Amino acid sequence: MKANPLQALATFGQSIWFDFIRRGMLTSGELARMIEHDGVSGITSNPAIFEKAINGSQDYDDAIRELATQGKDKLEIYETLAMDDVRLAADLFRNVYDRTGGRDGYVSLEVSPYLAQDADATVGEARRLWAAVDRPNIMIKVPGTLAGLAAIEQLIGEGINVNVTLLFSLERYRQSAAAYLAGLRSRVGRGEPVERVASVASFFLSRIDTAVDPLLEAIVASGGAQAQTAASLLGQVAVASGKVAYRMYGEIFEPTRFADLAAQGAKTQRLLWASTSTKNPDYSDVMYVDPLVGPATVNTLPLETLNAYRDHGSPSARLEQDVAGAQKVLQTLSELGIDLAAVTQQLEDEGIQKFIDPFDRLLASLETHRVAAL
Repeated sequence: MKANPLQALATFGQSIWFDFIRRGMLTSGELARMIEHDGVSGITSNPAIFEKAINGSQDYDDAIRELATQGKDKLEIYETLAMDDVRLAADLFRNVYDRTGGRDGYVSLEVSPYLAQDADATVGEARRLWAAVDRPNIMIKVPGTLAGLAAIEQLIGEGINVNVTLLFSLERYRQSAAAYLAGLRSRVGRGEPVERVASVASFFLSRIDTAVDPLLEAIVASGGAQAQTAASLLGQVAVASGKVAYRMYGEIFEPTRFADLAAQGAKTQRLLWASTSTKNPDYSDVMYVDPLVGPATVNTLPLETLNAYRDHGSPSARLEQDVAGAQKVLQTLSELGIDLAAVTQQLEDEGIQKFIDPFDRLLASLETHRVAAL
């Protein structure tokens, strides 16, 4: 039997988390089989995922009707459905969490996207969700906005696991790592334990190429002296950003710099590769997996990418290869007049709205179901 490339990723130190959740897959044994046969060791959710799961299936119809007759409003129905799913998934991953000493086995639940620019409200909602779900192997997803950074430091300081989401820029990644370290040090300073406090920094990939490629294509279309250079960068910027981010990870969590926290049992904040489905049909469907395989990383795969990698993935330790070339890609992009910082800021702003829109659609749908059940 052919070896499963997904299973092989663990030999290179990379964890695979599934980028989707739905009630039926939790109760049917589908997720349990993925854990056993594919080595899936975590799962993530967000408002867009829940909108697709709840509006795109009948899995929740009975629960929605029951909650409606109990007098729950649309937001209470959503939160109950989401938290029940997260609890079910967390229990399925509990053995992974225990076996890995709290390194893997996590299920992520996101705060309301409407709170992305409000640190205090984000902290309040994260506390409430953390307490309500009541599982040690969950992570609260907090957008890596400027406001989110303050919330991340506070939450880590309180011992709440955080998945920093919507990271597009290297600078914002560095800031998220600093917030994590500051939160850990505040706990240590109060004599509180850190060995079970966990965090990942979710670096979004495919959206970077989706945003940058049209700018490069415009230069190519101009036919000037820079056309050939621009053409050589098409589909290269996201992976290059990931490789440079991983180099930064190695510097930030260099053993002697991290020694004081490691001595207390603290874990590094792993980089997580998110938005790994390929948007351009001309590109490989595993282009955001194969080049970014490396130690102490996580890759979150939607179903189509997970299936593709199982079929024809080629796992090898490539993440630390040709980092100089990755740095050159980013330098050349700047020389072409493309401001990557401006692009990634736009992506951050748009990313928040891309969660607000499906969240609104989901709440509107739940309201329709709620009224119909009364």
